[in-house]
Amino acid sequence: MELTVDELASRAGVTVRTVRFYAGRGLLPPPRLRGRTGLYGEDHLARLELVRELQSLGLTLAAIERHLRRIPLDAPPEDLALQRALLSPWAPERPEDLDRHELDRRTGRHLDDDALKRLEALGVIEPAPAGRVRVISPVLLGISVELAALPLPLDTLVASHEAVERHTTALAAELQQVFQDTVVRPYREGGRPPRERERLIELAGRLKPLMIQSVVTSFQRSVDKAIRRSTG
Repeated sequence: MELTVDELASRAGVTVRTVRFYAGRGLLPPPRLRGRTGLYGEDHLARLELVRELQSLGLTLAAIERHLRRIPLDAPPEDLALQRALLSPWAPERPEDLDRHELDRRTGRHLDDDALKRLEALGVIEPAPAGRVRVISPVLLGISVELAALPLPLDTLVASHEAVERHTTALAAELQQVFQDTVVRPYREGGRPPRERERLIELAGRLKPLMIQSVVTSFQRSVDKAIRRSTG
């Protein structure tokens, strides 16, 4: 594959200016030169796609740079594809900007200013330009509306949200580190065999739903235990 900078930008869904910005930050290896024309290949495209995947996770540019520093500039496209596969199943849904009418239609009820304030406190929505509302987590919107409608003090909702966020963030970090130490590192140290790479990509896709169900089930059991201890 030999692409000009314009062709690379088009294939990656970014602007030429973005490609040059990333190259200037060292996120892309230099192009191969043919005369005065820079030519880009599959490795450049794969690295750009990985950058976009990291952006979808909400990582800052500085965090993306730190992540990519651990990946050699001469890493083959297959290794970059594996990096994306390990990230993609865990990437959150993208936020949506809705007007108030569409938000009411989506939730099946009219949300007054107090309801919006409670949803914002839960981290589900935030104000957007032109009087619109940005839904941070469309998947959680329905259940969050039901939760916000409960006759509980706002402080209770906020404290509950912060507790869940704190513990799930720590859990996710620990599980990710376990996967890196026991699965990804042996793959790298074993010479990155192609067959093993295909197995890891398939494994990454199957892991998320199983892990989520495991966490939900474990949490239910923990709640039951906490209730029995408090009433015993």
